[in-house]
Amino acid sequence: MVDNRYATALVISCVLSVLATVYLSVAVGTQHWYQYTSPPVRGEANVSELRSLHDEFMDGEFDEKTYSDTLFRLNGTIGLWWRCVLVPSNTHWYKESDPKMVMKCVSFTLTQQFTPKYKEPGNHNSGEDMLRTYLWRCQFLLPLISLGLVVLAGLIGFCACLCHSLTPTLGIGMLHLLAGLCTLATVCCYLAGMDLLHRVSVLPDKVDGSLGWSLYLALISSPLHMMAAALLVWAARSHSQNYYRMTAYRVA
Repeated sequence: MVDNRYATALVISCVLSVLATVYLSVAVGTQHWYQYTSPPVRGEANVSELRSLHDEFMDGEFDEKTYSDTLFRLNGTIGLWWRCVLVPSNTHWYKESDPKMVMKCVSFTLTQQFTPKYKEPGNHNSGEDMLRTYLWRCQFLLPLISLGLVVLAGLIGFCACLCHSLTPTLGIGMLHLLAGLCTLATVCCYLAGMDLLHRVSVLPDKVDGSLGWSLYLALISSPLHMMAAALLVWAARSHSQNYYRMTAYRVA
């Protein structure tokens, strides 16, 4: 028989865990982690330059400097697995006062995720930037680890329900705590990586960068996982103490 307090804590922790997992999954699958706002472009020369950047971005070889410059100039957004630019749908958009804009995205392949970063983006002779390289790799591996830990916790919890046992609750709580820490580390690695990229890159004039809603979703999911972990650990420890007290009382 499970005390109502423990049952309530378990239900609330399950709700928090589901919310956190949904938020993190949406954040990983969307591109709005960081976004740039570029000034409008006028003039034939600038239009031709931006069109060539767009073509290279969509169909050219993978190069950090190329796609970064395109993101800076074309209102780009970048996430863990996607990079997107906002471009006009009409070929002669520069002649219109308010052209219709569409978003075009390209995904990072697994090979590209492991591509090393260089001290000078685009210059392979400048030497590998180990810090940026490993920050980039951590920012896409850690959320996958976090989701994996939550799935493992869910499987253990399902088995515990079938066995009518609260014994694994402490372990499930610790898995949620690790998942929350991995998510928080993901956000930290991403922010540190973007800051280092901006230090070694030259942003065009009047280009502003800001954090996107995908990053905030990931940031929210971390404390949700930790709150779920706290409730699970409390329920496990309190139930264990009450069980030993009842056992001691019966023996006495």
